[in-house]
Amino acid sequence: MKVFNTLAGQKEEFQPLGEVVSMYVCGITAYDHSHIGHAMAYIIFDVVKRYLKFRGYSVKHVQNFTDIDDKIIERANKLGIPPSELASRYTDEYLASMRALNVEPADIYPRATEEIAKIIEIIQSLVAKSYAYESDRSVYFRVRNFPGYGKLSHRNLADMIAKETSCETGKEYPLDFALWKASKPGEPFWDSPWGKGRPGWHMECSAMALKYLGDTVDIHGGGQDLVFPHHENEIAQSESFTGRSPFVRYWLHSGLMQLNKQKMSKSIGNLVNIKNILERFSPDAIRLFILSSHYRSPLTYSDEALKATETSAERLRSALTRRTGVDSGAAALDAKPFEQEFVEAMDDDFNTAQAIAVLFRLSKEINRGGEEGLNITEAQRALLKLAGVLGLTLKERATTTSQAEPFISLLVSTRNDLRQNRQWQLADDIRKRLADLGVTLEDTPQGTTWKYER
Repeated sequence: MKVFNTLAGQKEEFQPLGEVVSMYVCGITAYDHSHIGHAMAYIIFDVVKRYLKFRGYSVKHVQNFTDIDDKIIERANKLGIPPSELASRYTDEYLASMRALNVEPADIYPRATEEIAKIIEIIQSLVAKSYAYESDRSVYFRVRNFPGYGKLSHRNLADMIAKETSCETGKEYPLDFALWKASKPGEPFWDSPWGKGRPGWHMECSAMALKYLGDTVDIHGGGQDLVFPHHENEIAQSESFTGRSPFVRYWLHSGLMQLNKQKMSKSIGNLVNIKNILERFSPDAIRLFILSSHYRSPLTYSDEALKATETSAERLRSALTRRTGVDSGAAALDAKPFEQEFVEAMDDDFNTAQAIAVLFRLSKEINRGGEEGLNITEAQRALLKLAGVLGLTLKERATTTSQAEPFISLLVSTRNDLRQNRQWQLADDIRKRLADLGVTLEDTPQGTTWKYER
């Protein structure tokens, strides 16, 4: 099994430290709605975890929530609510979206504001070792004291400093970054040896990864936009604190979701919210759309692409539900070659695009075998098992209220016409049929209204 390690810049044989694979994935900054770019990243790492389990590994998965940040404070102030309330609102929304997308929950979801003690412990150690310094109640990391700075992003320190046009007040060196930020009036704060303040973003992730997974992590995941400076800074401060290298054995970075050739992001404002997409497309269709490209490649969102994968999902469901009526003595369709091809694809840096192609070839063989009278039961089980590795349920898509509304309104209108024509029995049949589906009608002087009870 090989994975592409950003640190090495190439594929490497996957060899975890122990029986349990430790995996840290950078979570959301909870200040706005979860969007399809989030879905892309977390579906990808959900599949990484599912496949590791399929291959016999145990996985300890930690994914953080950044619940204190400049953006959170700014948005909360605009809304006139506490930053903690804003962060909780969007954290809950994110978790609900992931459940809807069949993303398995992490084993631990630490929140930055609950890990202040560990953060302060690490910063104090870095100051004591001269890797960090205090300046006007803030604390900064000395980049020049860490020789390996730039090794993840493959950047040269001299080139980076040449591009800097200014140095923030209080810093010794333009590339130094904040570990602890002095609080401004009206901002949330915590007491520290340097005064009232809050942690820097990079330090939050290091503290949570080190606390819950130890000094060395097998897999650290995130989007490609986090390679620099976030993950580069994580390496510098973590390895300086522990004195051990590497902090992470395998760095995995997913491609970014694009809309009209621009990266999809909250700051740009070109977002497509997960909640809105789920009202129109099934979780299986969304997963097939995301996983039909290699995880390290960029992906461009379009409704047309999702409509196509909705049709593709139905093809897989159709093969799974096919029945032939043959007796148990009929020759069985052999699915083992397809399982082997699936494993070979996924062993090659989680090549989900090739793995999905295998699923469709298997579904085609199931349909052919059914027509020829073969026993396809075991092959269907194999299809369901392999689809499950990709997080596909292949369950019939539930019709949402918004999708059903035009049809319900049409039936209500038809019932009204029947009643006007005194065809009471037919009108009552419609009412009963709708009731069986959870739709309750109420006849009022202003007309008939309905509501969905399920």
